Amino acid sequence: MYIESPRYTERFGSVRMNYVQMVVALDSGTKSELPPHGAMGVMKIDEETIKHFEDKMAIVIPIKDEKLKLFEGVISGIPHDCLVITVSNSQIEKIDRFRMEGDALNQICRFTSREALIVHQKDPAIAESLAEAGYNDLLGEDGLVRDGKCAAMVIGLLMAKAAGKEYVGFVDADNYFPGAILEYVRNYAAGFSMAKSDYSMVRILWHYKPKLSAGLYFKKWGRVSEITNKYLNDLISSKIGFETEVVKTGNAGEHAISMKLAEILPYAAGYAVEPQELVSIFENFGGILPTRERKVMEQGVDIFQIETRNPHLHEEKGDEHLKDMILSALSTIYHSPLCDKELKQAVLSELVRQSIIKEGEEPLPLHITAAPKKMDTKKFVAAIQEDFDKYRALQ
Repeated sequence: MYIESPRYTERFGSVRMNYVQMVVALDSGTKSELPPHGAMGVMKIDEETIKHFEDKMAIVIPIKDEKLKLFEGVISGIPHDCLVITVSNSQIEKIDRFRMEGDALNQICRFTSREALIVHQKDPAIAESLAEAGYNDLLGEDGLVRDGKCAAMVIGLLMAKAAGKEYVGFVDADNYFPGAILEYVRNYAAGFSMAKSDYSMVRILWHYKPKLSAGLYFKKWGRVSEITNKYLNDLISSKIGFETEVVKTGNAGEHAISMKLAEILPYAAGYAVEPQELVSIFENFGGILPTRERKVMEQGVDIFQIETRNPHLHEEKGDEHLKDMILSALSTIYHSPLCDKELKQAVLSELVRQSIIKEGEEPLPLHITAAPKKMDTKKFVAAIQEDFDKYRALQ
């Protein structure tokens, strides 16, 4: 793979957030060479390096009643050496879609001799293991794991830890292009290969997000992304004293985290989960608020934003869905202790302008799930590993 070298890095305390790097070519061959360290502005990430990180990575697919053909396509695009972890909250009554997902995953794994896990979000055994480990933040009033993508992501990363993986990536189940999934994961591996710290994150910026109207229009930015990115940048700018536009991936559903960083981050409910990750990193390691994570402050946190060659086409879910995403994203910023009075007012004005809240209202605080390190991880892993085989796609 050929990828642009990091051209500029915004430093916020111990956080190193790199400006967007574009994939120049998806494959770099075995014969071509470049000067070391991307001296020409382009880096070569060789196949051996990409495979090294893929072997250490689990890819989590949160899914809820998606089309099976899309799900199958997503699975087919994940590199073979990655562990696939499907966390489903699909219906099991009337039509058992969870069983259908398991059958589809089983068939692909049987044909391709690959490893995968599948777990239902409402599995009582998962809830019991979490309760035993003292991680009740993820549990609802019924004693089972909460609904929502956040809970699915946390279950996925805990399963990845139980499987001994060092990195965990996330991809959505409603992507129409299996080739895009393949590129996302290769980009994750490329990002981790550039990291100087054990605490790193790779976030994907879609090259284009096509829209179907009179014809096929390759749109660059969505309304939600523009708004989220603007206010995340304003949050950084208000603290460093210089205006920045470094954040381009505030709502990046496709992203990956080193396990060491994933364990120490809290996670927000609903559509706020991806922007909250950045806000939490800024809060904990931006040097403004106190932190107990001295080791992280010493190493720093590396954040890479990589722009794909493949476009991204997924299911459209309507204007109300977009408004919910905007509200969730801006709520994470509004309720952050880093957010000053001036920025709070700007956020409120934006929400009123988008007809999401009324004048005089405030966004409600979101449920925040504590960082997994707060739980007895060893106890959870031991409990899960006892019955680990029942989650394997190939029985």
